Amino acid sequence: MHKKVALLTGLILTLSVFAACQGGKPSPAASASCDLGAGKSIKTDYSSPRMKGRKIFGDLVPFGEVWRTGANEATTFVTSADVVVGGKAVPAGSYTIFTVPTANKWTLIVNKKTGEWGIPYKYESDELARVDMKVSKLPSPLENFTISYAKSGMGCTMQIDWETTRASVDISAK
Repeated sequence: MHKKVALLTGLILTLSVFAACQGGKPSPAASASCDLGAGKSIKTDYSSPRMKGRKIFGDLVPFGEVWRTGANEATTFVTSADVVVGGKAVPAGSYTIFTVPTANKWTLIVNKKTGEWGIPYKYESDELARVDMKVSKLPSPLENFTISYAKSGMGCTMQIDWETTRASVDISAK
């Protein structure tokens, strides 16, 4: 009887530790999508780091350097149809996106190489496009790094929000 209780207690303890390790990721997976209509869509998968009292842009994320735009694996950008991102044509397919943040302007990089960890950035030869992003201030600090899409005109606006910064770019079906 004591062996069964000890075995059951050990099993419960093991499962509790396993569950605690799975649930507390510091940069959990997240995704955003936009329906462009007529069966056309965009989906972005990323890891969402937290601010945790740190200064983000210009410090943790240095200005003027390529950033993986999130945490962990590089952020994916999948479009089911040909699209126009910030004025540049992007054929239907799977891509990785990176950004180059500065205080007043960001650059979005759409890269053909997929499956990489994200940094260091060594994929210039695989770039499909670099496009300018608009930068604005958020009304209050945002703890969780977030990528979202807002419907706009004939497409969507990709919004990258964190700390007190929003970088955005328009995307439409081609």
